[in-house]
Amino acid sequence: MLDKLLGSIFGTKNDRELKRLRARVDEINSVFEQLKGITAADLPRKTEELVKRVADGEPLDDLVPEAFALVKWSCKFLVGKEWPAADQMQRWQMVPFDVQLIGGMVLHEGKIAEMRTGEGKTLVATMPLYLNALAKKGAQLITVNDYLARRDREWMGPVYEQLGLTLGCIQQGMGPEERQPQYAADVTYGTNNEFGFDYLRDNMVGRMEDKVQRGHHYAIVDEVDSILIDEARTPLIISGPVESEDKGYDQLTPMVKRLFSHQTVLVNRIVEEAERMLADGKEQDAAVKLLQARRGAPKNKRLMKVERGEGIKRMVDSAEGAFRRDKTLHEVDEDLYFVIDEQSHSIGLTDKGRELLAPGKPESFVLPELSEELGAIDRDERLSPKEKIHEREQAYQRYARKSDMLHSLQALLKAFSLFEKDVDYVVQDGRVIIVDEFTGRLMPGRRFSDGLHGALESKEGVTVQGETQTFATITLQNYFRMYEKLAGMTGTAITSAAEFFGTYKLDVVTIPTNEPVRRIDYPDLIYRTRNDKYDAVITEIEEQHATGRPILVGTTSVDVSEVISRMLRRKGINHKVLNAKHHQQEAEVVTNAGQPGAVTIATNMAGRGTDIKLGDGVVKGEECYLVSGGGKCAHWEEQPGRCNEEVPCGLYILGTERHEARRIDDQLRGRSGRQGDPGSSRFYLSLEDDLMRLFGSERVASIMDRWGGDDKEPIEHGLVTRAIANAQRRVEVRNAEIRRHLLEYDDVMNKQREVVYTLRDRVLAEQDPRPVYDEAAQGLTDSMVRQATAGRRPDEWDWDGLAGEFQLTFLADPGLDELNHRGLDQATLARHLTEVASRRYDERLEELGEELMGHLCRHVFLRTIDAKWRDHLHALDSVREGIGLRAYGQKDPLVEYKQESFRLFEEMMGEFQKESLALLFRAQVRTADEQRKPVRRQPVHAFKPAADGAGGGAEQPQPAQARRTEEKVGRNDPCPCGSGKKYKKCCGRKTD
Repeated sequence: MLDKLLGSIFGTKNDRELKRLRARVDEINSVFEQLKGITAADLPRKTEELVKRVADGEPLDDLVPEAFALVKWSCKFLVGKEWPAADQMQRWQMVPFDVQLIGGMVLHEGKIAEMRTGEGKTLVATMPLYLNALAKKGAQLITVNDYLARRDREWMGPVYEQLGLTLGCIQQGMGPEERQPQYAADVTYGTNNEFGFDYLRDNMVGRMEDKVQRGHHYAIVDEVDSILIDEARTPLIISGPVESEDKGYDQLTPMVKRLFSHQTVLVNRIVEEAERMLADGKEQDAAVKLLQARRGAPKNKRLMKVERGEGIKRMVDSAEGAFRRDKTLHEVDEDLYFVIDEQSHSIGLTDKGRELLAPGKPESFVLPELSEELGAIDRDERLSPKEKIHEREQAYQRYARKSDMLHSLQALLKAFSLFEKDVDYVVQDGRVIIVDEFTGRLMPGRRFSDGLHGALESKEGVTVQGETQTFATITLQNYFRMYEKLAGMTGTAITSAAEFFGTYKLDVVTIPTNEPVRRIDYPDLIYRTRNDKYDAVITEIEEQHATGRPILVGTTSVDVSEVISRMLRRKGINHKVLNAKHHQQEAEVVTNAGQPGAVTIATNMAGRGTDIKLGDGVVKGEECYLVSGGGKCAHWEEQPGRCNEEVPCGLYILGTERHEARRIDDQLRGRSGRQGDPGSSRFYLSLEDDLMRLFGSERVASIMDRWGGDDKEPIEHGLVTRAIANAQRRVEVRNAEIRRHLLEYDDVMNKQREVVYTLRDRVLAEQDPRPVYDEAAQGLTDSMVRQATAGRRPDEWDWDGLAGEFQLTFLADPGLDELNHRGLDQATLARHLTEVASRRYDERLEELGEELMGHLCRHVFLRTIDAKWRDHLHALDSVREGIGLRAYGQKDPLVEYKQESFRLFEEMMGEFQKESLALLFRAQVRTADEQRKPVRRQPVHAFKPAADGAGGGAEQPQPAQARRTEEKVGRNDPCPCGSGKKYKKCCGRKTD
């Protein structure tokens, strides 16, 4: 309240920003006028002058008026010319408006420009990109897909090229030799995933010249809310194939199908009992039964039909609240086989379900107490030491097999209960492909994590792809925070302004439109059932289609879009469908959606990036009175004010469901009313929609019970709209918490990643590897001394163990006999060992020569740190999986994770020092003639898992099958070399 009062007196922060920037607009336009008389041929020379001034130290901020004015002139020279962009001819008609100049300055200052759809964000970006490219460090435009990156580069290319700048574009499938010149250009277009993956790949190369990126100077993120908010829930991952183990899907899938069949029969019987109780007036007993059915199958059709009755839903919600308060929900669940919690996206087996899966064997679903079992083996005096090692290994293997089985079972339960075909994924060409929940696009390179994708493949009867191992990973948050200056643009950022600033330190500035917005957004209509809603949608489409208005129907899933399509076909209405199954002609479909009488069904319009331009006759007057008034319109003059009640022309947006994020709804609405065009929008909802059912139904159901008449009559009320907005806010808060949680954990890994990648860069960049060797040797000898001395007197130190450890690593006598042990301290001992290690390097250098020694050191250090980093990532994943359980012990899981990860990182660096130095002195160096044929590298895959889990794999090329002549050694078996370690931790590591 106080903020509104102060804003009305002094103006809002946004108002003050716009006032400041408008003053600079006058400067830009003044410089623009002074440039009259220059020719297009003069522009490159002007650019060279600005580049020199920047090189001489002049701040970029001082060059804003001149740089922006030059871009404006470049646009003016191009007016009327045509060239192809994304295989379509484009006629240039754009010269920046004043509001576009304001948007460009906001982007230059490293902020987010919120500009409505159709306001020319693609053109706006050219000005700050040009200005920041003058520093010759690279400026990048990052967008959501390859099509938009290519289209924008080709469309805006002549603007930059006329000014003398070079242009690049990164596309999926390019090799490193193709990417390097694209990154070397002054301005580079590409997608967020490709930029992030290139960063990870650059930190896996074996030579500095193989890197493709040249730093992170300045970037503008298009559709910034989609990339930095929606997609930030999942990390980017480079993975490679590992030895696959049977996950048991073949055995478990028929069992889970049988379990779900029994649950369906049970829930139907429970609902039938509840109906009889309601008929007998036993409402409380019926409420408990309906709650039981809801927890067993929340989307059961018979249940949903019963809950449509007046007051029934509120009665069940009240019963659930009472059980939760008394902490007795388990009593409701006893008769079920499993319990589904849609809000937390989880499912749990009950005792009855376990009995059905494994009759008489309840222990099949309980992990053994490994510590107790190992303790019993150690205490068993009947076992010899060798037998104890064998028994311990067997215990580890039993635990691992049971854990994998339970993990696969949980994944299958989720796959059958929480993931719907043609909603969360589609099946094409024998593959399960995820559908992006925000854009409706297919994501063929991504997989659900934690075994869920394999479970979906088993559920759908397609080939289950092999397991993978993470080689490198980073979240989008931490990748984009590496940029010296970051900016963004979108039509819907203000609802996430707090998260933008908290995570990225990005302010949001709302830019006014060039023309008044003349779209009318009508209140939502809400129905009791989905069928009633769909009938109303079809009736509305029929009526509006008869008037010749173009209609864009927005859906939230492939399934709904196909339902609407079938209903329209029965009515004989021609239409186009744009969803994950029909996305090939996306640009053409969206472009033509504004033609008279066009009906287009689209699944989630976020990030489409193509304006819907209205065809001839769609707007009834030369100008429009709507909202702002004024103009020439015969329709208005015949019936003044009528347009405010029922918009007669322009694009009509018809939403069939609310999305979890308000921004997605706003993006759909924003397709209408571009550049002052008239238009209207309305959303049709039902109490059976997922958002209403899970987060907002109680309040809305109460309103409908109070004011609703006929069941098929909709409610249109401000209270309904507010209840829906509150439901969306609750979901947004939950999703923001998921992203914050992910970032907190990745921040821990990020510091470690920086250490490892900095070490890699030193190894690659330095001609002389001696400094890296000296640091590793000093760290290792310090560690050896700490372990051998352990705070005791010199005569109690483990001299033999220290000498043996040193000799094993450096293949040299440490010369401990030469030291005077009496009065010797740890620092002196460590210094002596470091000197011996230094001399050992000199000997190796003299043996191999400077060039060969340099190659050997780089190869050994890189190979070892990469292997250790991969193992460390796997270890962190394992820690992360179970760290949440420590909250039950009144411990903060994040603090515990930090401590565990730090300990593991120290161990990893110690192992790197030890193994790299040992390998350096053991490696047999061959001459060129003696070298073997090059070994084929394992294939790696860049992918981004789906938002429902962090981690996972991707479709992998299958490695060639080799014939085995000796007996196979299991990964968890004792290593045959006699080291006492597991095979996978010893010699088996070389084969990974």
